[in-house]
Amino acid sequence: LFMPFLFLSPSTQAGNPYVTEGNERLWMNRIADRMEPYLRASGINVTRNDPEGTVGTSIRASNAGNYDFHLALHSNAAPPQSAGTVRGIDLYYYPGSTDGLRMANILADNLREIYPLPQRVRPLASTSITEIRRVRAPSVLAELGYHDNRADAEWIENNLEAIARSLTLSVTEYFGVPFLSPRPEREGVVSVNSGNLLLRGAPATTARILARMPNGAPVRILNSYDDWSVVDYDGLLGWAKSEYLRPLP
Repeated sequence: LFMPFLFLSPSTQAGNPYVTEGNERLWMNRIADRMEPYLRASGINVTRNDPEGTVGTSIRASNAGNYDFHLALHSNAAPPQSAGTVRGIDLYYYPGSTDGLRMANILADNLREIYPLPQRVRPLASTSITEIRRVRAPSVLAELGYHDNRADAEWIENNLEAIARSLTLSVTEYFGVPFLSPRPEREGVVSVNSGNLLLRGAPATTARILARMPNGAPVRILNSYDDWSVVDYDGLLGWAKSEYLRPLP
């Protein structure tokens, strides 16, 4: 089972204008902004790149951590001779990366449900894209449409929430955790008779242990699923048995 640590890398390319308004960095960061509450609600630890940085700074930040997946969010542009005429979603992974291919296929399946041209959503192997070639974690670079095509640009702008939900659903499928919508968070404490309460990477007693939480430790209870809760323990997200958590009034 994976540990749920995601590096989320929306485009830093403010110089790529949309045919409508804004630019690639603006719209990809708006999608990432909407993903974060769903990722948190589902117990996935997420680190963002620096929006003021470059591809190089994003790669270095990713490689400096111990991430289980690197997901880059971009939009595309056609070559000058076909500018504005191409549509589609391309999900690039590094050839030979079984985890990259698996995520690309999951992303494609879910994006086909919401993109108006599902036959044009495709996983593609690539050795030329730096952000999947040089990151240590398994990775996908998602080109979520063509920003020089008005229909694609408008689809992105008008479906930020649906795209964010679809991408997060794919991440939860990849990590093997349920997709949960955000709920009001509650303060709580660990309540065990002896020993520690285990914080795990997924709602299963076989999932990897992320931390051991002592009795009385303060936590934030973010969500629940069956007899498990999503917990924020000192900034670390994971899953713990609900019966050993006491919400505070």
